[in-house]
Amino acid sequence: MVAMECKRGWDTLLHPDTHHYAVGMLAREMHSIFVPFYSPITTHLLRLLSREEPHWELPALAFLVELLDYVEGRKCHESVLPILSRHLQGHCPESRHLALRGLLVISVDPSMAESICSLAEHLVELLHDGDGDVVAMTLSVFLNMLQDKDIEAFSSTAPKLAEALRPLFDNDNTHVQLLSIRLFQEVMELLAEEGPKTLNMQVYQSLVPLFFHLHDENQCVAEASRETLLCAASFLKRRDLEQVLRRQQPIKFCDCLMDKDVSRRDEHLRQALPYLQSPQQPLREVAVRFMGVAAWHMQDLQPVMKALEVMIEDNCSSYSTMQNAVLSAFRRAVTK
Repeated sequence: MVAMECKRGWDTLLHPDTHHYAVGMLAREMHSIFVPFYSPITTHLLRLLSREEPHWELPALAFLVELLDYVEGRKCHESVLPILSRHLQGHCPESRHLALRGLLVISVDPSMAESICSLAEHLVELLHDGDGDVVAMTLSVFLNMLQDKDIEAFSSTAPKLAEALRPLFDNDNTHVQLLSIRLFQEVMELLAEEGPKTLNMQVYQSLVPLFFHLHDENQCVAEASRETLLCAASFLKRRDLEQVLRRQQPIKFCDCLMDKDVSRRDEHLRQALPYLQSPQQPLREVAVRFMGVAAWHMQDLQPVMKALEVMIEDNCSSYSTMQNAVLSAFRRAVTK
């Protein structure tokens, strides 16, 4: 009771908009008292939630989610899953957030992987949500689920998941970046035995973003990008890319990419252009070098020249020098 008072829990409990938060807080503070009663309380909450009474649903769900850490057994988790699924697909942000928290708890149970996989398509949609917490929890649910390497139903969802993950490599939230990059690697490793055709296009499209994040200022992101890029090169059976990565020759990687992937040169270039205006200086510098390598392989250099010319002036002298050098090289190539 004192803990609730210190956290202003009673005031929160009395307000309709925050009532469910206070109920969850109360459940957390009293969990040691509830130990002998976890099972009957959970049964009562499940019965209450199955009746779909709007007045009670949110606080009951908040209380249930707090109990899930202490209730074990697949039978209980299987009973909870339909309720979490319903709230996950609802329109209420608060109940969706609570459902994801609950799903994150039961996804740790390996025996639930196949059942949770039935929600995979809807979980993929949540990766487009504007709430960073929702995206991070969804990624964590997928990572937990894929610890079971024998999920047969997952392969049909894998291409959509891989497609949704790629934009998250550039997310402003570092935690989301890390989770998305690691999950992409997990997906590739899981489907490697089925052959590259399953994810061929998505993996090719990941090469440029992962290459740039090799140079990320956050060392955890940089290391995760390196491991995932090596996995991608192996998945595509591109030993040339694997070798230059292991030798730590980034410019050679660009050269191999633009030289061998003739049909994808325009796409690689299009993916690289936004990094010219990255908030991170190392990524901007790598982008300019990438453009320099592209000059040797591209016939139409006008898009690159235009992008470089309209860029906001950078305060870094080395970056400006590289930019001017690349522009001069491009102009000479165009006038030949």
